[in-house]
Amino acid sequence: MKKDQSRRQGVIYSTNPDFSYQSDEPAEAATLPPQQQHLRVQLDKKQRGGKQVTLITGFAGKEEDLQTLGKLLKTKCGVGGSAKDGEIVVQGDFRAKVLEVLLKEGYKAKQIGG
Repeated sequence: MKKDQSRRQGVIYSTNPDFSYQSDEPAEAATLPPQQQHLRVQLDKKQRGGKQVTLITGFAGKEEDLQTLGKLLKTKCGVGGSAKDGEIVVQGDFRAKVLEVLLKEGYKAKQIGG
């Protein structure tokens, strides 16, 4: 089966020349400018084997832009992490430094939790 056909919903062939296939994949939203992003920075230890990570949530936009922001934060902190599903995970407790970098880049960010 072709890759394109697997996403189509139920229609195999149509004789209508104006017919367009509908895909069940959600359209990716455009990335909001930093001034309109409302990011939350928190410390997280759940489901991580007792290790602490700094979790940044609330990013609205494309996955590529999330990856770019995640790379910037990991580079500034000098640690590893990941960026996927609208969340950025930075290994270790870097809440203050991450908040400082986000505010410097023009994002609206606040620290939540202890």
